[in-house]
Amino acid sequence: MTSTDLNDTAPLDEQDCPEGNYSPDSPCFGKAAGRPRAADKAARREALLATAGRLFLEKGYSKVSLEMIAREAHVAVRTIYVKFGGKAGLLNAIIANGREHYMSGMEAMETDQRPMEVILGDFALRFLELVSLPTFNNLHRMVVAEAKSTPELAATFFKAGPQLTRDELGRFFARPDIQAQLRDDLRPEMVPVFLINCLMGDYMTRLLFPREQGLHGEELRARAAEGLDLFLHAVRR
Repeated sequence: MTSTDLNDTAPLDEQDCPEGNYSPDSPCFGKAAGRPRAADKAARREALLATAGRLFLEKGYSKVSLEMIAREAHVAVRTIYVKFGGKAGLLNAIIANGREHYMSGMEAMETDQRPMEVILGDFALRFLELVSLPTFNNLHRMVVAEAKSTPELAATFFKAGPQLTRDELGRFFARPDIQAQLRDDLRPEMVPVFLINCLMGDYMTRLLFPREQGLHGEELRARAAEGLDLFLHAVRR
């Protein structure tokens, strides 16, 4: 891999940019008319992530190369390196995108001034909606299947998903006003884990079996409320 592969601003030679080849899929798009607009860049990024996600789920993480992704997404391999650093970076961005879609409507838990049970109720429903997605479950199956042979896959998944959620919840429960409502004998690092376990129960285990269907609508809201009620009864003073 040369420095040109890693540098988004590296010069392009004639074979990179044949005359008239200024389509959006070309590595030299924008050469004649300036840089692409922010909306165009965002759309290309989303298209690249969607393509990579589809290939990972269809073929398996370890069987998909950056060249394969670049070819399907009509981008240069070096673009993937520059923007994401490689396959692990792409997977991290894919997971972050999915999580953001479901959590973006929430006010930041560290600053949200609503009552604790309201904030956690909002989180609980969004979290269960996210883990109920077929794409999330397919991703989870892939990680379980390839974790031993591809450690970077398991590490990336955990850091971008479960660990990020635990950290966010940990900061929320560390707020002085929230901490004052919790039992003194609780280990801080276990409170987020206990909340997730109360919400999930054996739900994820069942979802990993292909014939199981995720909950929707009122059933999902009832499960979120039931799990949160169990959690609050256990941790409140």
